[in-house]
Amino acid sequence: MELLSQAEIRKVFERLKKANPNPQAELIYKNAYTLLVSVVLSAQATDKSVNKATEPLYKIADTPKKMLALGQKKLESYIKSIGLYRNKAANIIKLSEQLIENFGGQVPDTREELMTLPGVGRKTANVVLNVIFDKPTIPVDTHLFRVCPKIGLAQGATPLEVEQSLLERVPKKYMKDAHHWLLLHGRHVCVARSPKCGECVIKDLCKKNEQ
Repeated sequence: MELLSQAEIRKVFERLKKANPNPQAELIYKNAYTLLVSVVLSAQATDKSVNKATEPLYKIADTPKKMLALGQKKLESYIKSIGLYRNKAANIIKLSEQLIENFGGQVPDTREELMTLPGVGRKTANVVLNVIFDKPTIPVDTHLFRVCPKIGLAQGATPLEVEQSLLERVPKKYMKDAHHWLLLHGRHVCVARSPKCGECVIKDLCKKNEQ
């Protein structure tokens, strides 16, 4: 596959930055805990469906203690429109218990600690580290896994390999917002079935690698 040069990578991020100077997560959250819950809920679900379910939920349960008081059955009633809601509800109750027991009710700020929580994998941990704690992480979801090799930004056959390639190749100054820019680009422009190349601000730089 053909990879972008460092000069081309800088151009890619400068253009994405110009188009969207302050990219934000599309998940709606109130604090570190609610972001963690929302990311757990977003697995195999759209951010829009998660936001719709969590808007009323977070009005009454925006801390681990309040979530435990709500209970699993009541939680299920709020999130039943989301796929795998029973399993996700069980994980959210368990991770809330563990946050209280092991971390004083606070969301931890290391990947290793976050990944001890039920339902929290590497991608979820990286989102929390990046958005809440400003850590230089790049969560690789389905959009980044598809888009980054295609445009020549990173290489790898697994999400972890693509993540490691990105960490090696993305300049430090863009690391904080890289995930959001690339996710939004994959979600709204470089879409899987019919990419909107006519609207793409990096179309002349894209390597158009086959996947």
